[in-house]
Amino acid sequence: MSEIKETLIQPITLTDGAVKQLKRIMTEKDLSAEHGLRVGVKGGGCSGFSYILGFDAKTEKDDSFVINGMTVYMEKSHAIYLLGIEIDWMDGLNNRGFTFNNPNAKDTCGCGTSFSA
Repeated sequence: MSEIKETLIQPITLTDGAVKQLKRIMTEKDLSAEHGLRVGVKGGGCSGFSYILGFDAKTEKDDSFVINGMTVYMEKSHAIYLLGIEIDWMDGLNNRGFTFNNPNAKDTCGCGTSFSA
């Protein structure tokens, strides 16, 4: 397995609430230690790009980071869209789920899961 990057500035932020939910999901899915959190983007959604958030094995295209105790995989080419993003967990009466606060987004959709850059 390739080395995990040690950086002074983390490319993304995972809040404590997000990490708690992600660890719960990992436990429920009984994922192996080789799985990390994949954070990325893909074309589509009502604003042009949508976020990728899930668990996956590392590929040769990925950089690896440890952020707030979680191993995170991100394709190098996605960093331009994701640097500085904060991923949080919202658990309110009207909304429940992961939220993305992306300083690189020029516009976002009403649901908050897609953006334009």
